[in-house]
Amino acid sequence: MSKKPVDAGSLKVGSYIVIDEAPCRIVEMEKSKPGKHGSAKARIVAIGLFDGVKRSIVVPVDQKVDQPVVEKKTAQTIAITPTSVQLMDLSTYEVYEVPKSEVEPDLLDKLATGVEVEVWEVMGMRKLMRVK
Repeated sequence: MSKKPVDAGSLKVGSYIVIDEAPCRIVEMEKSKPGKHGSAKARIVAIGLFDGVKRSIVVPVDQKVDQPVVEKKTAQTIAITPTSVQLMDLSTYEVYEVPKSEVEPDLLDKLATGVEVEVWEVMGMRKLMRVK
């Protein structure tokens, strides 16, 4: 399961949310008080994990929103090709590639064959987070 429903009011800055089918990290959150005729609202501003795009939504605090399940895995760098980084999951020994364009430039400098890295798997997508 790649996402789970949670109440919008239970989210905090730093937690994750799915906005426009993209997993995002919450950077700003405001809760308004209930008005005379309406329920309390939550205004959530988040930045996409994979594309870095800023997204915002306003929802009632008791409404269910999707929260992505973030799986943190350890992988070993097998090879660095001109277009991608080849990694092997150290628990399942599955080999997969992450496009170089999606890896942060400062991380690319630290990568070498045999180096262990932390990979986040979110909603079927993988992102290289840090060198261990």
